[in-house]
Amino acid sequence: MAGKTLVFTGTLTAMGRAEAKMQAERYGARVSNTISKKTDYLIAGEAAGSKATKAQQLGITILSEEEWISLLDDYSS
Repeated sequence: MAGKTLVFTGTLTAMGRAEAKMQAERYGARVSNTISKKTDYLIAGEAAGSKATKAQQLGITILSEEEWISLLDDYSS
């Protein structure tokens, strides 16, 4: 995850956005508020909206909150 750029959107239910950002940064990721060509992953909670649409248009990998948590589990093992 080190060096990857992540954007969170929508409502995260398993953890708050601040905690999700902290976890990402803990593993060396950069967290942004906007989608761009430099974004590696969009983590989409409920009601993701326009950021998810833009990510699809740019070919960015979209992860659900569950997939994000699974990815964190992989890094923590």
